[in-house]
Amino acid sequence: MRYPFGYPGAVATGNLLGQARAAAGLSQAALAERAGTSRPTLSAYEHGRKSPTLDTAARIVGEAGFELVIRPRIEFREVAAERGRPIHVPSFLPRLPVDLAFAIVELPLHLNWSDRGRQFDLRDRCQRARVYEMVLREGGPDDVVAYVDGALLVDLWDDLVLPTKVRAAWAGVVTGRRREEVA
Repeated sequence: MRYPFGYPGAVATGNLLGQARAAAGLSQAALAERAGTSRPTLSAYEHGRKSPTLDTAARIVGEAGFELVIRPRIEFREVAAERGRPIHVPSFLPRLPVDLAFAIVELPLHLNWSDRGRQFDLRDRCQRARVYEMVLREGGPDDVVAYVDGALLVDLWDDLVLPTKVRAAWAGVVTGRRREEVA
């Protein structure tokens, strides 16, 4: 699955302008003209040969139809499971862009090893629940930020079929309570 703007995960700062331009379907010349800069300067920014000021980067990204946003960095803690992989729990629930939260996805083999190649329609509540169950049980940090939308997880939480240890590990972040309060 391709993600615009580097979703999931971090976006390399030097490539942010190039990603915004590509996502907007603009040539360097077209975006440079819209943003009031030259094509060679935009190229230098995109390739990391020059660094734009924050105001300049915001203007260029804005002309591509996007905005620069500051959001908290998601950090993960590992909770030991009795068997198998550790449980990866984020510091807060990630949000996905709407088109990704309701996409049709094919999970990688390490998540969906029993039904290889199956596609899941995340617009369907039951299929989304199945995906979330697999990701919470088997997934790592990259899987969580790729497939789980926090608001939709909260909505599904009571209906998910999860091992006790997984539910306990995730309960605090899903319900908004600290780990000590959940235990």
